[in-house]
Amino acid sequence: MIKILLHGCNGKMGQVISGLLAADSEAEVAAGVDAFDDGHNPYPVFSHISQCSVEADCVIDFSVSSAVDGLLDYCAEKKLPCVLCTTGLDNDQLERVRKVSESTAVLRSANMSLGINLMLRLLKKAAGILMPAGFDMEIVEKHHRLKLDAPSGTALALADSVNEEFGSEYEYVYDRTARRERRPDKEIGISAVRGGTIVGEHDVIFAGVDEVITFSHTAYSKAVFGKGAVQAAKFLAGKPAGMYDMSNVIDAVLNRKPD
Repeated sequence: MIKILLHGCNGKMGQVISGLLAADSEAEVAAGVDAFDDGHNPYPVFSHISQCSVEADCVIDFSVSSAVDGLLDYCAEKKLPCVLCTTGLDNDQLERVRKVSESTAVLRSANMSLGINLMLRLLKKAAGILMPAGFDMEIVEKHHRLKLDAPSGTALALADSVNEEFGSEYEYVYDRTARRERRPDKEIGISAVRGGTIVGEHDVIFAGVDEVITFSHTAYSKAVFGKGAVQAAKFLAGKPAGMYDMSNVIDAVLNRKPD
């Protein structure tokens, strides 16, 4: 049984993961960390990571950026693998993440969904065939009305996964209202929709002459991100020091031998 320390256990994603692990036969929450706790969790909760005295095999972090520094110190000291899901880290923190990965395993990803990360891989193969053949690429992402940033980090990751295959020669275009010209060849259009309670939708459109191919991913709840984080923790526990991402988890799933 893999024992997980849940950092940010009382946040929305922390509670989603608590529920997932309660029904998991391979992993469980050994302890939680959260500044606010009312005692409702079936595991011990510490107000700060430095107070945690419970042994664990891996940390799953869905907290806030201000709490990440203490988490990294703890993981470096304990040599504890960490699935780092908190976003909004500044450059100093990202450098600290890299440094900590020299002493323990750290996994970061722009999106924890297994589906999105498989989509990233498929897009590279599709773009390598379609874009040299003259297909145009457009991305449309949709999220709930409360989301502050646009385009989404996932939409940018989808564009980057393709653009990197072509030496970053494609320009990203987010708004065409001021442009009175035909679409350039070396362009990736990215559009954002905000409304209602949409959890997350991403469509990647390859438009060619007389045919269109679309890759789509829809998240119906935040559970998809929690499931990916749990899968990542199972993968990361016991791994040697280094930087990992969800592509490594996908590789492990694809290479898994049947029972």
